Amino acid sequence: MRNIAHILFCVLFVGAVIRAEDDGQLQLTAEVKSHGWIAYSARSGKGDWDIFACRPDGSDIRNLTNSPDTNEGYPLFSRDGARLLYRRIKRDENFNGNDHGSQGALILSKSDGSQAKALGGEGELPWASWSPDGKQIATLSLKGVEIVDLATGKVVRTMKRNGFFQQFTWSPDGKWFSGVSNSFGTGWSDARMNAETGAANAVSREDCCTPDWFPDSNRMIFSNRQVKQGNNGYGWTQLWMANADGTKAGLVYAENGRHIYGGHVSPDGKYVIFTGNAQEDGDSEHAGAPMELMRLSDAPMIGGNDREDLIKQFPKAKNGPVLKLPHGWEPIWTLHEIFTVKK
Repeated sequence: MRNIAHILFCVLFVGAVIRAEDDGQLQLTAEVKSHGWIAYSARSGKGDWDIFACRPDGSDIRNLTNSPDTNEGYPLFSRDGARLLYRRIKRDENFNGNDHGSQGALILSKSDGSQAKALGGEGELPWASWSPDGKQIATLSLKGVEIVDLATGKVVRTMKRNGFFQQFTWSPDGKWFSGVSNSFGTGWSDARMNAETGAANAVSREDCCTPDWFPDSNRMIFSNRQVKQGNNGYGWTQLWMANADGTKAGLVYAENGRHIYGGHVSPDGKYVIFTGNAQEDGDSEHAGAPMELMRLSDAPMIGGNDREDLIKQFPKAKNGPVLKLPHGWEPIWTLHEIFTVKK
């Protein structure tokens, strides 16, 4: 009888845990379902890369570019969500996880993908990023930083790049740039640059990349392989956040067996989306990676089944729901309703 009672207790306990997890998923889904749109690049049914959009819970997937003769990737909503920048490359060319911001031509469209037009030729306007008011873009190349007026297409200001070489993003308040730099004792430092003076500081000096901004412009989120645990000593890339001056760095999400990339904070600062799989750089050469979404209030979190060493490293890790979204690459979020509502 004691064994039967024990078995019954275990069954009930496991069932309660599963129900709690299901309830958490349902609650998170309800929170974000109508919370704007996520744009991302992914393989279409015809095998090319297109820009897609979906609701933050993964529903209502729509193809924004639908161009089987070319590949499109690296979408960037303007801060008001009304327009979209992305790169267009040849159909037989793959996006490179480190050079995608300079590949092909820069395309400007409405946020629903309509009225698309090229802003430059092949390789021009690399690593373009929106100014807060959407009137300018900042570009990054080996010759430096250039601020381009979108109305005229003219360069209105230039700056030295100061070691920044990829993944360049203008802060929401317009005062800073973020990017990957090789000026702080390592080839892969996430860093911040003053948009007026060019003065720069490291945010993280570990093996890190894909920095992006919180909406307050005071904090950044980035991928970080700080501890070489597992993966034959190479380690698994984790998602971290820190103050933009480099202080108060801490874990957001980690999972053994998956590299976490493409972290992007929702415009209200409450949630984060990211990708994660066993391949590096979000696996842009194949089919991208599963996208996921979590609350930032649930950070730090540890996912997956192989958790023991990560729990020892991060004993304050919390439990919380994580939504599974479609496969994609470089997701970005807007609260703007990008599609016209038909009456």
